[in-house]
Amino acid sequence: MESQGTLALAGKRTKGADVRSQNVLAVKAVANVVRSSLGPTGLDKMLVDQIGEVTITNDGATILQCLDVKEPAGRVLVELAGLQDAEVGDGTTSVVILASELLERANELIKSKIHATTIISGFRLATRAAVKYIEDVLQSDVDAMGEDGLLNAAKTSMSSKIIGNDSDFFARMCIDSMMAVGNEYGKYPVAAVNILKAHGKSSRESFRVNGYALNVRLGSEAMPKRVTDAKIALLDFNLQKVRLGLQVQVLISDPEEMTAMQTREADITKERIQKILAAGANVILTTGGIDDLCLKYFVEAGAMAVRRCSKVDLKRIAKATGGSVILSMGDLEGSETFDPNDLGQAGIVEMERVSDNEMMVIRDPLFTKAASIVLRGANEFMLDEMHRSVHDALCVIKRVLESKRVVPGGGAVETALSVYLEKYATSISSREQVAIACFAEALLVIPKTLAINAAKDSMELVAQLRAAHSEAQAAGGNPALAHTGLDLKTGAVRDNMAAGVVEPAMAKVKAIKFAAEAAATILRVDDIIQLTPPPSEEEMRRMQRGG
Repeated sequence: MESQGTLALAGKRTKGADVRSQNVLAVKAVANVVRSSLGPTGLDKMLVDQIGEVTITNDGATILQCLDVKEPAGRVLVELAGLQDAEVGDGTTSVVILASELLERANELIKSKIHATTIISGFRLATRAAVKYIEDVLQSDVDAMGEDGLLNAAKTSMSSKIIGNDSDFFARMCIDSMMAVGNEYGKYPVAAVNILKAHGKSSRESFRVNGYALNVRLGSEAMPKRVTDAKIALLDFNLQKVRLGLQVQVLISDPEEMTAMQTREADITKERIQKILAAGANVILTTGGIDDLCLKYFVEAGAMAVRRCSKVDLKRIAKATGGSVILSMGDLEGSETFDPNDLGQAGIVEMERVSDNEMMVIRDPLFTKAASIVLRGANEFMLDEMHRSVHDALCVIKRVLESKRVVPGGGAVETALSVYLEKYATSISSREQVAIACFAEALLVIPKTLAINAAKDSMELVAQLRAAHSEAQAAGGNPALAHTGLDLKTGAVRDNMAAGVVEPAMAKVKAIKFAAEAAATILRVDDIIQLTPPPSEEEMRRMQRGG
């Protein structure tokens, strides 16, 4: 029963069973938004914000970020999807649907007089057992699968995206880009691959660039289009004529003093530029502006200068070239200097034309390798979704390259874990047995949703999956059936590992852990306290007049 009471702090307190029902309802509402976008046959969502900006996507994290979720329990799922996206880059929709199903089934157990603490403890036991079973039985070494293992993981990630029909083309491009930026420590930074968008042509005319590319124009057409043995100055301030600050007054008695002051203002910037050029810089990138007078000095020196660069681009270029982003040229003595050691170094910096825009390509940076992907497409909506799809694929490739472990997709892992946990629950002689069995049933929501979104008979397909995995796990059974998953095109079951439908093992492990933790976080809540916001000044005046 729900009980309500008024607080001394001008608020309302709600506690009891209805608190959990309210939270479950909020979580289900959020999960239902993304449910139909799961899988290779999932549908897209069109999201329109307050100012009319349109986003078309089926990426779970992007959909939830665009929603204005008010309920605290619903916001937990939004943060959950963001966490999965940051950790793995894929599986955001699955983790939200699984967390919602776990919470719904846990609420039914609470209605059956099973304490929330027991359910949380059972969920944790089930999570540990599931993760151990994935690591011991289900995962495979991608190196043993050859080059196709990595390619299939990338194609599986793209299968539900807008570029799914061209997954062969884009998967190869993404793999080449990630292999190009790998370092000697076995790490593959996704940030080292820059993704640019250019209107026009078809998606298959996208291409990869060896080097770091950014969408910028030269400050002047008289500047060189190509510089070899580049020394790059990365500046985070304006290169414009110096002006006196606000509320600064200079009293003069002679008009010639005004001319001298204006000349000195121009000379200060000229001296800064001369110090930068004297340090050896022949490519200047700044986040601020460069006025025409300063551009003249760069043209005379034969240097390339670009204004209004992104600060994110500058930081990435600094990391790749070994340079430093300079915030100010001032030193401890009060003068201005430029240290040559702050310059980044690269083999070649050149301008290339793509569509109606120009881009700068920094090739052969000194410290780390870099690669860029230029996406072509018909319109902004398509390019944005292609960008998200390629980024997710890059994250998946990174995880597979670093962990070297993959698992079969198409609901194979969830069904195998469901069958295993049902048997595992019977070996637990405490009250947690019911919660573990509940966890096992909840895992089946993934293959069920995949089948429903493909317009197939979910009951029939899930029954076939359970039968196959039961036989695989039975004593003297057929272990080859452990990789059985859904074939959503034909509406049958198959060996998805052999069919090339694979995902990073980390994606499944993280999804199960995050979903269980999110469900436990919301299950712990049995009391909601809402404080009444203080009255506005107008309401206070109205109350005083009424008094």
